[in-house]
Amino acid sequence: MEDQTLQMLKELTEAPGVPGNEGPAREVMRKYISPYADEVFTDHLGSLIARKGDKGPKILIAGHLDEVGFMVTRITDEGFLKFQPLGGWWEQVMLAQRVTVHTRKGEVIGIIGSKPPHILPAEARKKPVEKKDMFIDIGATSKEEAEEFGVRPGDPITPISPFTVMKNPKMLMAKAWDNRIGCAIAIEVLKRLKNEQHPNIVFGAGTVQEEVGLRGAQTVVNTVQPDIAFAIDVGIAGDTPGITADEAASKMGKGPQILLYDATMVPHRGLRDFVINIAEEEKIPFQFDAMAGGGTDAGRFHLHGKGVPSLVIGIATRYIHSHAAIIHRDDFEQAVELLVKVIKRLDEDTVNQIKKQA
Repeated sequence: MEDQTLQMLKELTEAPGVPGNEGPAREVMRKYISPYADEVFTDHLGSLIARKGDKGPKILIAGHLDEVGFMVTRITDEGFLKFQPLGGWWEQVMLAQRVTVHTRKGEVIGIIGSKPPHILPAEARKKPVEKKDMFIDIGATSKEEAEEFGVRPGDPITPISPFTVMKNPKMLMAKAWDNRIGCAIAIEVLKRLKNEQHPNIVFGAGTVQEEVGLRGAQTVVNTVQPDIAFAIDVGIAGDTPGITADEAASKMGKGPQILLYDATMVPHRGLRDFVINIAEEEKIPFQFDAMAGGGTDAGRFHLHGKGVPSLVIGIATRYIHSHAAIIHRDDFEQAVELLVKVIKRLDEDTVNQIKKQA
């Protein structure tokens, strides 16, 4: 992976972009995807859409721009911030973590705090602290001082976690892999298609507000009206201690995941089999994954109009929905390679054949 790609991944993951406040992340994606697109525009919710080509079936490849984070809901008289989680947070990963509050006067650094364990009864110490009992300490001594810092209710809050190439350089640690890696894959696919012939119109999108209900997916699919849709997202890596193959079978570095099931979609059989066949023909490694809970933007894509054949391509990721997650760069490269090979074969006749195989 050349330095330019690492720089793109660094900028994408370090940009703030909680649901409803994706602007900075969107502008990074716009910067990197624009050289490879014929047109780049946003819908009225703020999702980014890049188009390449003007003839043939419409193929949508989308990652979501938003990351899990928080929003200021109240400033206490003592200057502490109460907050609303944006997206799913597990209490165990929150306490004592640093965060950035993005105010109209600039960034304010804080830490998530709670009542210390030393003064809790023994039984209470064994239980996770509930979110409602947490607060963010920004070093203000009063509500008035916090307001002088620029803080007000509605301000977005993001985790602090710098992009890090680990000792094994194929392991990349950062916040917001869920789902800036999907945005990066959309960028890279358009880049690889820049000077290639392909029989379709490709849309690379970064959707907003996925973590709070697949909202940007709805407006993007309404805008693009695709013939085929791919949601690119993260999946659970089952290669850390204590996880059984029945709980999560995927391993980092073993290829992109083809999602067989989640709570929002059973993938289109014709499209699923088409992608599997190409991966096997081209000897691109892949893994199957299934999630009993959760969902992706494809949950909205596939229900548009008369139905859109849709599939989720996943990247096995450790520690999602926490301050720092880890991906394997080979999975990124192989996901891009697979999607490029698939797109080059999705001509009008093939798309019509796939549609008949539901």
